[in-house]
Amino acid sequence: MVKAELDLDREESAYLERARNGDTLAFEWLYRRHVGRVYALCLRMTAEVTLAEECTQRCFIRAWTRLGDFRGDSKLTTWLHSIAINEVLGARRASGRDRAVLVSVSDEERDSAIVANDAGDEMDLERTIAKLPERARHVFVLIAIHGYTHDEAGALLGVAEGTCKAQYHRARRLLAERLGHSAGESMHA
Repeated sequence: MVKAELDLDREESAYLERARNGDTLAFEWLYRRHVGRVYALCLRMTAEVTLAEECTQRCFIRAWTRLGDFRGDSKLTTWLHSIAINEVLGARRASGRDRAVLVSVSDEERDSAIVANDAGDEMDLERTIAKLPERARHVFVLIAIHGYTHDEAGALLGVAEGTCKAQYHRARRLLAERLGHSAGESMHA
């Protein structure tokens, strides 16, 4: 690790300890540091601004009330992402919107991919990601955007690694089809 990262980790650890002891200003510091990434995750998973805001808010409320449960086995970011994902999935279950069906993907389809080259393509990509079936979108966001492994994403979503892989490849195939890119292009995830 770089010295600046170590210093920031120490600083975050100090704020975390203070927040565990009831210091609301320390928790506010943690909130301000992580709210952007948590909101981005919620927004990409829900594809709805209002729902993403609600899930982000509930995530931090839950984090505050369960701060004592955070053991430090993972990074605080990972723990917050886990809470946020649970909030998104819970909101979807509660609203009855979680009806996506797993689709089998052939080996050839698994190799299809996409590339976003300029700002216009990136905007198209964001809109297209938002229109993916929920489960495929959730997996794609965790793996391609936030860098989780299939195993980690599966654990966060409560699905088997194989299901996660199939949903990821389904998302890539659908994105490639919807963005009109050829199967020969690749996307680095």
